[in-house]
Amino acid sequence: MRGVCVARGLGALLGNLWRRLRRAPADLAAVAAAALARLVAAFLLLAAQVACEYGMVHVVSEAGGPRGKDYCILYNPQWAHLPRDLSKASFLQLRNWTASLLCSAADLPAYGFGNQIPLVARGNCTFYEKVRLAQGSGARGLLIVSRERLVPPGGNKTQFDEIGIPVALLSYRDMLDIFRRFGRMVRVALYAPHEPVLDYNMVIIFIMAVGTVAIGGYWAGSRDVKKRYMKHKRDDGPEKQEDEAVDVTPVMTCVFVVMCCSMLVLLYYFYDFLVYVVIGIFCLASATGLYSCLAPCVRRLPFGKCRIPNNSLPYFHKRPQACMLLLALFCVAVSVVWGVFRNEDQWAWVLQDALGMAFCLYMLKTIRLPTFKACTLLLLVLFLYDIFFVFITPFLTKSGSSIMVEVATGPSDSATREKLPMVLKVPRLNSSPLALCDRPFSLLGFGDILVPGLLVAYCHRFDIQVQSSRVYFVACTIAYGVGLLVTFVALALMQRGQPALLYLVPCTLVTSCAVALWRRELGVFWTGSGFAVNTSLL
Repeated sequence: MRGVCVARGLGALLGNLWRRLRRAPADLAAVAAAALARLVAAFLLLAAQVACEYGMVHVVSEAGGPRGKDYCILYNPQWAHLPRDLSKASFLQLRNWTASLLCSAADLPAYGFGNQIPLVARGNCTFYEKVRLAQGSGARGLLIVSRERLVPPGGNKTQFDEIGIPVALLSYRDMLDIFRRFGRMVRVALYAPHEPVLDYNMVIIFIMAVGTVAIGGYWAGSRDVKKRYMKHKRDDGPEKQEDEAVDVTPVMTCVFVVMCCSMLVLLYYFYDFLVYVVIGIFCLASATGLYSCLAPCVRRLPFGKCRIPNNSLPYFHKRPQACMLLLALFCVAVSVVWGVFRNEDQWAWVLQDALGMAFCLYMLKTIRLPTFKACTLLLLVLFLYDIFFVFITPFLTKSGSSIMVEVATGPSDSATREKLPMVLKVPRLNSSPLALCDRPFSLLGFGDILVPGLLVAYCHRFDIQVQSSRVYFVACTIAYGVGLLVTFVALALMQRGQPALLYLVPCTLVTSCAVALWRRELGVFWTGSGFAVNTSLL
């Protein structure tokens, strides 16, 4: 986590450097020299002050009662290191001294903090002044309560050498929860366990993502080909009428990407307002997707075939079957339940993932790429879009943060604390400071499923048309799985959010193209002409 803290500060600095150079092209050399000097000085300052790590404070009640609980802390290991194992940490009495800022000797208690960890308020003086007074008064550690965003407690080398007790920041909300849950008499232990290389929840995300792509691609391809071969049959029954697939044109691709860029930037600057719009859209779209996925199964049920009476209502004039009406009500109810309880971290993620996979399946069935040329254009444009908003935008934003990661995980300074629902999310199964403090869930965006999934659907349609025993479909699905594994490895090595399309797009495109070359069908695969040849035989 220390590298993450330094990278954020350095990213913001490079962004400011870029803006200064862009504003003063006439005096480029002078500006560059001055900026370079500041960059070196700031880098040394960052190395000295912005080293930070997430840790945990384990709280237990002195009077028994509830089982102990971990809370997030942010500490600077240059003050004092924390043990990596809770069994090696000392449990000490926590003394609530938040009525004081601990900025002068007058703020100290009459008998000091002998073998205690004081809890003081942030503000009015430096971290060094607080911890120096606490250490001189016999404290074994210091917790500083912050109502603002947690920042690493900085200092300089001389101060680091002088202090021998750990100092960490605790959020005000966590402090309130500690005293509400455990009372005023508590004991605490500070520790910082190692982060696991990979969390087991990645296996769950992998199965959900690959399963959605495989099922969606298979369903979309089979449905499209079936409709081509059944065009001469007519069945106007309400239950047989399905939504027509939408062919994606180059113009639609450009418009879609522009809309994505605009929406992402707007969310970055107006997150607290637009997040509710996205939540509402997700509720409607996911209910529709869930209905579309369950409808084929419900139609096969032997009961509920009766239709509602004749009427003039907008939807009911088609006289839907009773079972389909009940299904629609069920899907809306599931979506509403998620919308109401979306912030219940213990179980709401299950509903979100189920609705999200249904939404992705619905989109894969509805949106169709007519040629491999269209697939290549869409995937490459979104490939560049993903890289830009993850890796380039940190140099352009004032905070040095990635727009994509900031929006996907929710801004840390958001007043609403809402998260965008357009992701698959699974809670971390390993106990770690990162899971407790920064990212309690592992995320995979719907775009990382839908975009390669459209190519998988095209491969399946092409397989059936040229009677290739689904070799394109299987190869592209396996390539998607491999690309996802590469994404997870990159995430573990870099310990930062990754643009999944950076790995998924090359894997799926190159594999599909290689299969076409191997079968000597690249021409028809590129233009989709295999569809026209086979359809003309009907």
